[in-house]
Amino acid sequence: MVQRINFTVERVTSFQCAPDKPQSFLRDARTPGLGLRVTPGGSRTYIFEARAGNKVLRRKIGDARTMLLKDAQAAATDLKRLTDAKKDPRELDRQHQSKIEAEEQKRHVENSPALLAWNIYIESNDRDWSERYKLDHAVMSRPAGGTITRGKRPGMSDTKEPGILRPILELPLAAITRTRIEAWVDGERTRRPTRIRLALSMLTAFLNWCRDYNQEVIDFTGMRTELYPYRHQVNENVCRRIKKRLGTAEPKKDALQVEQLPLWFQAVQRIPNPTQSAYLQCLLLTGARRNEMASLRWEDVDLNWKTLSIRDKVEGNRTIPLTPYVEVLLLELQRLNQQPPKVHNLLHGKSTAPSETWQPSPWVFSSASAASGRIQEPRIAHNKALVSVGLPALSIHGLRRSFGTLAEWVECPAGISAQIMGHKPSAIAEKHYRKRPVDLLRKWHTKIEGWILQEAGVEFPYEASRQLKIIA
Repeated sequence: MVQRINFTVERVTSFQCAPDKPQSFLRDARTPGLGLRVTPGGSRTYIFEARAGNKVLRRKIGDARTMLLKDAQAAATDLKRLTDAKKDPRELDRQHQSKIEAEEQKRHVENSPALLAWNIYIESNDRDWSERYKLDHAVMSRPAGGTITRGKRPGMSDTKEPGILRPILELPLAAITRTRIEAWVDGERTRRPTRIRLALSMLTAFLNWCRDYNQEVIDFTGMRTELYPYRHQVNENVCRRIKKRLGTAEPKKDALQVEQLPLWFQAVQRIPNPTQSAYLQCLLLTGARRNEMASLRWEDVDLNWKTLSIRDKVEGNRTIPLTPYVEVLLLELQRLNQQPPKVHNLLHGKSTAPSETWQPSPWVFSSASAASGRIQEPRIAHNKALVSVGLPALSIHGLRRSFGTLAEWVECPAGISAQIMGHKPSAIAEKHYRKRPVDLLRKWHTKIEGWILQEAGVEFPYEASRQLKIIA
């Protein structure tokens, strides 16, 4: 039987543990639930004991050697009020701890860079975005470092600079203010005007997502907790009307003129690498986008029905005619692709048969030096060719622009050239009432190609091209 007495400082101090027991208890007759536990080692602890529901609640209040008796009695009285009200102090402590952890997590998120929310933003849109759009977001936010492998211009560093959005995303969301964005835009608009437009659009969409996004979780206590409360951190209207600071975008106008065609073909046909030479000519004669042509596989080339199947960023896939001169270029590449490389034996100083594991490249415009196995950077060879004949600078996309411009010289309908180039239909009639077969496209595409070659002074017998044999 546990002894009950009115606690005093002297009685609490003089109470000792029984010699034959691991611990002894003393109850306060004045304060319900308050007790004293003493061990043989000298430990003296104020405890509270009461019934909470169907269980006995025993809870430590404090060390009796350092805690005042009146404080222990006050704490026991407070705990008794809770148990009388059918409340479990342990459950209240867990709820309090959960609240502290949630506030700590909230402070952590608020002090973390916006890059944390940016990564969740990309992950949440993984199913809806194309691979290209996801890659654009990754490039915009990449850290500094890594070696530049393509597109390096004179005077540039060999190390990649951080993505244009990286300086903004390294700030906490609350620190992304209108003043900071204006300073960022003003610093980039003269150096990278096109890139800053895209970056500003991405940043606006991201901040709008943060304002709408709020993931809630229900913890074990049944409380609803905001896991990522980004909506409370985003400043209102930070990107509003900032785009006006960039002015109106100037469209690029680089394209080959008719009188420049002879020099361009002479220069490009003299490029030592036949793959690069054929690639540039195919771009001009088909109006395809750079990566559409570079990613062309031999399985996409139908030499029987004279068509090319191009992976289109608008429609997903489009079929265009394989015109006679382009066919000749591709047949030559196919011949070169099917020739196994010679393996040079350094020991005997002679060439030997290729390895049995060698296989022809699946890419039409293959490259043995590229990690992807296909052509990656044709600009260097193209720029050198332009300089060699004194032509002005012309981008790779300028070749696509040239096809669309030169097609008008043969009075080709705009819808025909747009379908060949893979432009999105711009009118209701084009979108719903014009379904042109490949044969109709071939009629005009062959006419465009023939006129370009004629103006360039490239002799090509179209009648003889019909007798070309297909290489198996």
